[in-house]
Amino acid sequence: MRRAGLPIAFASAGFFAFSGPMAKYLGAAGLAPLESVWVRMAGAGLLLVGVLAFVKPRALRIPRSRLLFFAAYAVIAVAGVQALFFAAITRLPVGVTLLIEYTSPVLVVLWVRFVRRVRLPRAAFIGAVVAVIGLGIVVEIWSGLSLDPVGLLLALCAALCCAGYFLLSDGFGDDVDPLGLIGWGLLGSALVLLPISQPWNIPWEAFTRTVAPEGGYLLPALAAVIWMIVIATVAAYILGVTAVRRLSAAIGSTVASVEVVAGAVIAWVLVGEALGPFQIVGGLIVLFGAYLAQRATASLPVPEVREPVGVA
Repeated sequence: MRRAGLPIAFASAGFFAFSGPMAKYLGAAGLAPLESVWVRMAGAGLLLVGVLAFVKPRALRIPRSRLLFFAAYAVIAVAGVQALFFAAITRLPVGVTLLIEYTSPVLVVLWVRFVRRVRLPRAAFIGAVVAVIGLGIVVEIWSGLSLDPVGLLLALCAALCCAGYFLLSDGFGDDVDPLGLIGWGLLGSALVLLPISQPWNIPWEAFTRTVAPEGGYLLPALAAVIWMIVIATVAAYILGVTAVRRLSAAIGSTVASVEVVAGAVIAWVLVGEALGPFQIVGGLIVLFGAYLAQRATASLPVPEVREPVGVA
């Protein structure tokens, strides 16, 4: 079971890693970040809910007692994470944004300890300190934050919402089908983002263009949006749910870190973005700290966090 889950988890993380680079192509085609987010959420939500309505209609049933939970999931776990991530990558490289977002496991550890008042192993706090040190190296704090400060703030807010995503993922049982939760969460996030994304103003002719972000390869915008919806969202979420059911939280969260590396590599190949030496070294330290924190949390007798394999 575990051996089968590992390649599924790696595939899920790799698929999620295409989110940032594909968003860069949509930006080059003329879409604003929130417009790209809305197209992704609405397209993926309609596709997943439509497929589930045909092959597994029971998955779409929402228990009345879970309505508020579904609403919180849509607003925080989906709309918040995606909108803030897409806004951040307009000011920061994709790899740096992913690195900052993946400090969210540390935030989960702090929440479990100080809000839920659950005693955690010392390794959890060591991991948190290591991750903070790594983040300081990523942003080159000694040079007065050489990276865009607004981009950093957006990425940190995305990390907060991502932590909420993990915590909410620990808040449902057998009465909620994970695929149904994802489908309604995607559609719900599109509804939440409707007033600020204003999809009626989207330049739909942009999808007929062939574009290339600065330093990147030419690619049809329509191909980018289809890939983002089908591969980087629907397929990535489905594979992620499947992998988490086969793997422990510790293994699943560790494999999820592959998205950071894969996202940076894909951004380098497709759009010409490269991480500097401090971002590479600091990123490795961040991931190691997050790994220590998550490993310690997962070693508790009753797991406090059940994590999806990827979120971006």
